[in-house]
Amino acid sequence: GGSLREVSKYGLNQDCGLLVNSSRSIIYASSGTDFAERAREEALKLQTEMSSLLEQQNIGL
Repeated sequence: GGSLREVSKYGLNQDCGLLVNSSRSIIYASSGTDFAERAREEALKLQTEMSSLLEQQNIGL
């Protein structure tokens, strides 16, 4: 485990991308009938955080 911020800080640079496994927060977003909606929200939250970290480090997509 570890934070996305720490992983990107020490593992990401202009020459190397990363594959980040964050499935737990998505898979276990909810055990109710709203699972799909909550999983989507978690995935979008993660995507937003990743985009922000890339921007902060001046790494383009």
